[in-house]
Amino acid sequence: MLPDRSFFDRLADAAKAETMPRFRVGTSVLNKLEGGFDPVTEADRSAEAVIRALIEKSFPDHGILGEEHGNIGLDRDHVWVIDPIDGTRAFISGLPVWGTLIGLYRHGKAVMGLMDQPFTGERYFADGEKALYRGPDGERVLATRPCKALSDAVLFTTSPHLYTGECKERFEALQAKVRLFRYGCDCYAFALLAAGHVDLVVECGLKPYDVGGLIPLIEQAGGVITNWQGERAEMGGEIIAAGSRELHEQALEALQAKL
Repeated sequence: MLPDRSFFDRLADAAKAETMPRFRVGTSVLNKLEGGFDPVTEADRSAEAVIRALIEKSFPDHGILGEEHGNIGLDRDHVWVIDPIDGTRAFISGLPVWGTLIGLYRHGKAVMGLMDQPFTGERYFADGEKALYRGPDGERVLATRPCKALSDAVLFTTSPHLYTGECKERFEALQAKVRLFRYGCDCYAFALLAAGHVDLVVECGLKPYDVGGLIPLIEQAGGVITNWQGERAEMGGEIIAAGSRELHEQALEALQAKL
């Protein structure tokens, strides 16, 4: 049995109760990465804990892959993929482009997903067939926009400084072909793509929990999301999402071109 929308809403509301009281109040930050900076806050850990508790109570036979509290049952038919705060750097900087990501994999494929931005009151949800938006301006079914050429496309990435070596060269080759590029939106950029506001989102070094809740949103809104080799995106890595198959093919060609 798959969960319904109301259950995803319960998960998002529980996470919101943990994240919002800690947003823009100078919450303490710990660094998870020796030799670098990978921030985590009490909001991250508390939000994931309440999400996991609800899942374990309602779906005890499901597995869970989470960023903050480890994994259980990854070989099970259904696995939840949780990033309680995608965009922790944005969160600790007071920038409302972070979000709570919750995805559900069935036999390894992402089939349902949610991105919740509680500060703006926007919730993006994919129910297995269609992608939906609910926010201050009402509720609607989401659809990507049919951009057909890279020269007309708007591209987002979190930061160009995350790319190194050959990945950097390939990203810059693609970036040079688009009309407009913008930086710094984390998971919110993928939601904007599903809603038809932007055309391409390109990222590198993603983990499954960074993308698991977003894959259904993109696909069920009519878009395409894969890794840079054109394969399924559930395991993360270098990721590209496009609003149309035609644009996705052009972007992949640019990323894969001989350097």
